[in-house]
Amino acid sequence: MPELKRQKKPNIMFEENAPHFNKLVEEGKTPDLSNQNLSDLDLRPFNLSKANLSGSYLRGANLCGLDLSQANLDGASIKNAQISGCLFPKNISPCEIYLSLSHGTRLRNSH
Repeated sequence: MPELKRQKKPNIMFEENAPHFNKLVEEGKTPDLSNQNLSDLDLRPFNLSKANLSGSYLRGANLCGLDLSQANLDGASIKNAQISGCLFPKNISPCEIYLSLSHGTRLRNSH
C-alpha cells in the first residue's frame, strides 16, 4: 500500500464537486473519507458535519469555519491545517488538536 500522503486525492473532494458531494450528504449517502489524502484542499464548501475522516491526512487543508462536531476524526492528522472557527468533536481534547496541528500527531478520542 502506498504511503497515505502520496495517494491521489479523491475526485469527489475537488471544489467543483462540492454541490454533488453536499447533495449526497443531504440524501444520507455521505461518501466514506476514511484514510484519504485530503492535504492542501479547501474543504470549506463541503458539508463534513458527520463525515468519517478517520485516519485521513489533512495537512494544510482549509477547515476554517467547518462544524466537525459530529465527524469521526479518530486517527486523522491536521498538521498545518487552517482551523480558525472550526468546531471539533467534544471527545477530542484541545491538547490533541494542538499536537496534531503543530507536530502532525494523529488525533485520538478521549473516552
